[in-house]
Amino acid sequence: MKIPEPRGPISDGLFGLLAGEPGADPTAQDTLHRLVTGTLPVVGDVIEDGDVQLALFCLYELHYGGLDGVDDRWEWNPGLIALRQLLEEPFEQALRSAARLSAGPPGLAPAGDLDSDAVAEVLFGLAARDSGPGMSGHVAKKATLQQLREFLIHKSIYQLKEADPHTWAIPRLAGRAKAALVEIQADEYGGGRPDRMHSALFARTMRGLGLDDSYGGYVDAVPAISLASVNMMSLFGLNRRLRGAIAGHLAIYEMTSSRPNQLYGNGFRRHGFDAGVTGYFDEHVEADAVHEQIAGRDLAGGLVEAEPALLPDVLFGATAVLAIDARLTMHIMGAWENGSSSLRSPLPAAA
Repeated sequence: MKIPEPRGPISDGLFGLLAGEPGADPTAQDTLHRLVTGTLPVVGDVIEDGDVQLALFCLYELHYGGLDGVDDRWEWNPGLIALRQLLEEPFEQALRSAARLSAGPPGLAPAGDLDSDAVAEVLFGLAARDSGPGMSGHVAKKATLQQLREFLIHKSIYQLKEADPHTWAIPRLAGRAKAALVEIQADEYGGGRPDRMHSALFARTMRGLGLDDSYGGYVDAVPAISLASVNMMSLFGLNRRLRGAIAGHLAIYEMTSSRPNQLYGNGFRRHGFDAGVTGYFDEHVEADAVHEQIAGRDLAGGLVEAEPALLPDVLFGATAVLAIDARLTMHIMGAWENGSSSLRSPLPAAA
């Protein structure tokens, strides 16, 4: 991914550091650490702070496809890992606060030993709740062509590497939960067919609307909340202690996918697009109807049966999804209702 434009002193300092060789300038690392330590206490909302979220996004990207022109040895540089942890701590705290607000009334989580069916029922109950404005309904019935393009741009930050953050959890699980995650991920990666990988299907959808399908091509265009929704997955997936959260995250993702994707597909068909564009959404209607059962009962439920102490983190991961996705939806819908772009800078009009 090309390094994006900085959004503040933290990301600017990080990009300057990454331009050099690991360990070549210890003073620069120390300076950046002091900058982060001094800046974070005055950040009002870490989740909506573009500087913090962009820096985290690029630090995480070192563990995925890397950054253009950046030495791969930076990935496990101790100073950079320490920097990432400085940013992760307030981000995780903010996510836990947001998750508590979206968790509903006390007593939602059942007490005592749970079997996998009981865990799944709790998660299905969460997924069934109204968590904000109806993005899928708007896309299906009202969205303009320009809004459809913006919708894809927001989604592209994750969808062009779909499944990768959840895959980090595979070696951290065992038994039934591990087998369930492998089964889901095999479908996400196209069952061994590169052209059927969900990321490839999404790229085709973007091309159909005249958009750039290169990974990270629109990082500069999206707001902090779009980056935060992806950073949340990387936080959960890359930290073994949060394996329960990444399981809950994926379970809710699958449980809230099938019907919305049907409506998304209808919205694109309303504008005359064929299966070449709607194939991504159509694929998720059928696949995720199956995945939601596997993710709820075998992945999340199986994990809690094996490790009951992880139930709170499973619920944390699930409710954090609902909270952050609701905020992202409110941002996008609010802009559209005001007749403005939901991006940091409007796109040229679609042909």
